[in-house]
Amino acid sequence: MQEGEEQEEELEEEQEQFAEAVADSDTQRSTGRGLLSTRSGTIVSAAATLTCPHGGRASATSGRPAAVRVDGLPVHTASDVFAVTGCPHLVDGVPHPCTTVRWTPQPGGVLVDGAAALLHTSAAQCFSAALVPQGPPVVATALRGVVCG
Repeated sequence: MQEGEEQEEELEEEQEQFAEAVADSDTQRSTGRGLLSTRSGTIVSAAATLTCPHGGRASATSGRPAAVRVDGLPVHTASDVFAVTGCPHLVDGVPHPCTTVRWTPQPGGVLVDGAAALLHTSAAQCFSAALVPQGPPVVATALRGVVCG
């Protein structure tokens, strides 16, 4: 078997293990494209739209390959680095935009390569460049989904 085929087979196996782990953690159904719903929250993939509380767009900037995908898109984990662009936040007329998002998922959840998978209910905070807390991010789901279980 060629190396590319072996990697693809390993990825498929990891995805199956992830799906089983999610099923074991009381998966109910998908509520949106790239999002699997569990009793404790919805797993966030790259299909979700993440914004700061002021409307700036948050996106993962990690360069690592995705170990697990939902609807073909990577599942976000606590080890991903999120940058915010386009935040219009002002304090006394001076720009103080959100620049990063930091997530603090609860322990005991689903792990992807040893890092906690992010849920829409995971604790998170947007920060300015000076590391001033600016409020929690907004996670918006996509419209389509599939039923699991």
